[in-house]
Amino acid sequence: MIHRLPEAWRRPLAVTGLVVTVAWLIVVIAAPVLAPYDPLAQKFPRLSPPGGAHWFGTDDLGRDVFSRVLYGARLSIPLTLLLVTLSVVIGGLLGACAGYFGRWVDETIMRVADLVFAFPTVILAMAVAASLGASLRNAVLAVLVVSWPAYARVTRGLVLGIRTREFVLSGRLLGFSVWRSLRTDVLPNVTGPILVLATLDIGTQLLLLSGLSFLGLGAKPPTAEWGAMVASATQVFDKWWVGVFPGLAILTVVMAFNFLGDTMRDALDPRTARAIKERAL
Repeated sequence: MIHRLPEAWRRPLAVTGLVVTVAWLIVVIAAPVLAPYDPLAQKFPRLSPPGGAHWFGTDDLGRDVFSRVLYGARLSIPLTLLLVTLSVVIGGLLGACAGYFGRWVDETIMRVADLVFAFPTVILAMAVAASLGASLRNAVLAVLVVSWPAYARVTRGLVLGIRTREFVLSGRLLGFSVWRSLRTDVLPNVTGPILVLATLDIGTQLLLLSGLSFLGLGAKPPTAEWGAMVASATQVFDKWWVGVFPGLAILTVVMAFNFLGDTMRDALDPRTARAIKERAL
């Protein structure tokens, strides 16, 4: 079964990324079964180090860190996947319209995107989240505001290179409407690069969302969220386990999706895939 996979997906980093991603997805689904304690229960000794009863120790309120890390995955990972999906849909549609229609449509959409790009991503996300009010929902909206222009710009560039191709012009001559031409001829041919960008962007979005929670602009106590857990650890800096384990959770997810994104890019690029196959032979 493994030998049927493309060469790019048999490399150690690709396998590692797949295993870690699948493991975290299982945690997202089965956290209530896997977690030994209630993540909000404050009934254990405060700041106990990792041991048999508490694998990751307890925090300053006597809560089991291991259970909170598992439940944090149910919040951080699905929200990040939702953010990337919304960014792809909004940015992809706007970029496709800008590249296909051109003229004032292109100018309007791209100038708005340039306005977002003019500000540092983290600073703009902080400003949006602070103006909307500190909450996890507003943090998600803030990250969405700063993330869609990248997809719009990439999609626009791809569409500009495709819209004058023979198969697109032939479809228009056959009577395809603008939206049918976009749906059937243009969008399927830009899906690969956008998918690679989205996979690589999952780690970035997770870091940004966790960063907003770390700064107090996202999840609020007692919610089990990785960024907020790392922030609470700054109050008990000498108790390393309180912040290290949620930080490691963020690290493993970001690295796993980066490995998958790199592998997907290599697999979808014919020249890179051919080079990988030649090296394997």
